[in-house]
Formats: sequence, C-alpha cells, structure tokens
Amino acid sequence: MSKSNVSTTFGSNFSIITGIPPFAVTLTMAQSKTSKAWLKEHFDDRFVKQSKQDGYRSRASYKLLEMQDKDKLIQPGMTVVDLGSAPGGWSQVAARLVGDKGRVVASDILEMDALADVTFIKGDFTEESVYESILQAMNGELADLVISDMAPNMSGMSAVDQPAAMYLVELALDLGLQILKPGGNFVAKVFQGEGFDEYLQALRNNFQKVITRKPDSSRARSREVYLLGKGFKGGS
Repeated sequence: MSKSNVSTTFGSNFSIITGIPPFAVTLTMAQSKTSKAWLKEHFDDRFVKQSKQDGYRSRASYKLLEMQDKDKLIQPGMTVVDLGSAPGGWSQVAARLVGDKGRVVASDILEMDALADVTFIKGDFTEESVYESILQAMNGELADLVISDMAPNMSGMSAVDQPAAMYLVELALDLGLQILKPGGNFVAKVFQGEGFDEYLQALRNNFQKVITRKPDSSRARSREVYLLGKGFKGGS
C-alpha cells in the first residue's frame, strides 16, 4: 500500500473504529512535540538554572527582582500581599526585602510549602472566609503593595486563555482596590490581547501612574507584560 493510500484509509476509517476524530490524534501528537520542546527550553533556561543556584522556588523570582531594581517597589517594613503565590518565588523575594519589621501575606488555591516570615492562606481569595483570613493576617493594616503573578493553565487556544487570564487579573485588581492603603502600589502580570486596553484604563483610573514592564527574565515570545500601578488614589 502506498503512503498516500495509508493516509487516506487512516483518515476515513479511524474515527469510525475508535470514535476519536483524526484531527484529535494530530493535535495530541502536536501537543506532545510542543511539550517536549517546552521542557527542553525550560531546563536549558538560564533563569531556571540560576534559580536553583540561588535557592529561589521559580524563575519568576527574577521578574520581581528586575522590577524592584527599576521601580523600588518593596521597602523594609512594608505589608505586601502576594496573590496566586505558589510555588512561592515572589513571596521569597518580598519576605527578604520587607525584613523583620515587614509582613508578607500570600494566598493561592494551590498548596505552597511554608516560607520563613510569610503567612500563607490557602483558598480562593474571592470567597468571604479566605478574604477575612487575609485581612486577619494583615493585622488590621492596609497593604503597601499587592502583587500578582497569576495565570490560568494555558490550553494554547487564545479564545479560551485570554478571557481566563483577564478574569484572574481583574479579580486581583478588585481585591487590591479593597486592601491597598492610599498611595500604595499594585503589580500584576497581564497578557496582551482582548481586554488589555480596558484593564490598563482601569489602572489609570485608580493610580497616579501606570508603568508597563517586560523583564528580561520574561520569555520574549510570551505575550505577558507586567503593569505597575503606583500611587493608589484610594477611591478619591
């Protein structure tokens, strides 16, 4: 049987025999190749290697460190709230920078191994009980800084991924507006695409200054950028 005949026969009969459309097999094979390529890129990544040497839990730590160098977001004694904190790379950086007199409160729906000087609250921060736990951990203080490196599990389908990503970052901003002190700052990872411009405008409405950052440690092919809202207007 020729190569072309094999392809034609497979395409016409496979779904009848297995109940799986031929395109699904092609998609799965493509996803497998993509996954292997991602794993190779990940383990070859200099920031992944550096994070292991420096003891950080993820390469994302360097994104916050780069923004810290440029924007001096975190100062000793601050109260910082880290949303979507697992595995803890940003919380590690924040805890070191706020020092003994500062406070870091981290929250995620995923488990996060304990970190020194970080109060972790597991759960969905949009739920009343989790929200109250965050407030309690803040010990009656408002936050100087709210940070969010949250992202959904990506499917590779922009029509699904972009709305999911924007939903998360909108939730982060909603919480930030409730718990930030006037003059406080907000940092969130946002993916460029549908809803981005509206989100940028929402930040401009609530903060004195908004800055867009693309850290060197952010992969060049990624649509992610970091939006920094500086000087919370406090609902004025």
